[in-house]
Amino acid sequence: MARPRTPLLDRERIGATGLQLLAEQGEFSVPQIARALGVQTGSLYHHVDGRAGVIELIRERVCALIDGGALAAEPWDGALEAWARSYRAAFAAYPRAIPLLMTTPVRAPAVLAQYEQAVALLLRAGFPAERVMPLLTGLENLVLGSALDLAAPDAMWEPTPQTPLLARALAATPGPGRAEAAFEVGLAAFLAHARTLRGGGGGGNAGAAEAEAEAEAEAG
Repeated sequence: MARPRTPLLDRERIGATGLQLLAEQGEFSVPQIARALGVQTGSLYHHVDGRAGVIELIRERVCALIDGGALAAEPWDGALEAWARSYRAAFAAYPRAIPLLMTTPVRAPAVLAQYEQAVALLLRAGFPAERVMPLLTGLENLVLGSALDLAAPDAMWEPTPQTPLLARALAATPGPGRAEAAFEVGLAAFLAHARTLRGGGGGGNAGAAEAEAEAEAEAG
């Protein structure tokens, strides 16, 4: 029997099928992926390290939609803002993936490479090393929470006669676009606070230069 020109199974198809199942039903299992691809469950383990491996393939597919090139731009705050907007758009396309990907450790090399770029951006900008990960985690929480919010109804509150102030505030809110307006407020506040942390706490550009020298030495 002639072998099929296109392999029945590879990492690309496994990741795509896992993401499709996750987008449709909010969950997936390795046997479900195998059935969808018309293969035995054991066959998948020749390509991925079980469920954890599939999660990283899904993460890679979603994060491939993020514009990592934005992190190479200047100034640092404009680069971080552009990356945040692209990050949000990528996950807004797959909101059901957010709870799973937010609660599992990141191992995918391509995704780690983007975070390496983000860390380098902040170190070059003069942020002390000890403030870099809290900043990135805070930005990630803002972005992913907002991506989930985009999947929610625009009207999230149903005021009653006992909540007249809430009713007044809702009536004063101009038109639709609640999630967009909230994201703009949050992102502006995040960037404003980040600017106050830059260069404080004793790491500064010296810490950035040292970190980059270490990275270059390891790469070499």
